[in-house]
Amino acid sequence: MDTLLKEIANCSVCKEHLALGPRPIVAAHPKSKIVIIGQAPGTVVHKTGVPWDDKSGENLRNWMGIDKTAFYDAQKIAILPMGFCYPGKGKSGDLPPRKECAPLWHDVVLEQLKEVALVLLIGKYAQDYYLQDTAKRTLTETVKNYEMYLPKYFVLPHPSPRNNIWQAKNEWFPRLVLPVLRKEITRVLG
Repeated sequence: MDTLLKEIANCSVCKEHLALGPRPIVAAHPKSKIVIIGQAPGTVVHKTGVPWDDKSGENLRNWMGIDKTAFYDAQKIAILPMGFCYPGKGKSGDLPPRKECAPLWHDVVLEQLKEVALVLLIGKYAQDYYLQDTAKRTLTETVKNYEMYLPKYFVLPHPSPRNNIWQAKNEWFPRLVLPVLRKEITRVLG
């Protein structure tokens, strides 16, 4: 695993498309129990090199009901975004994750994670890639039907503060989905 993570750290496959240059952000350990597959690092994470080291990460940890110590313990949680590097700024936020990362790296990383009991698919990019034909037409429909993807996958919206509007429109989410998420996290991590 160490060799693979070093290889990923040196990846420059799409460097000409990255305004801030490559800085792959990934965390994994052969004993990881949960894999978090999100979108791509933002500018804060690009600067610090620490995955989910921003307001979105705070929200995600709150949703999961865990602290930073558990979250950043790679023997518990692997972090494998759809795009490993900050993709750059778009018209209404960050650009989508680069399409090269997941096909190039996900399978080889996941093959080494033999103890995974739960995969969190955060956002539409991760859900469409992993759920394929079983993903619903919209993220809202997919998240509403989260139970159909268990026990392997737990589908979530992105925890970005920019998604507060989505959460306000979907008040069922914190009431119905988050308690089940916390229960699953506790089940897997003990």
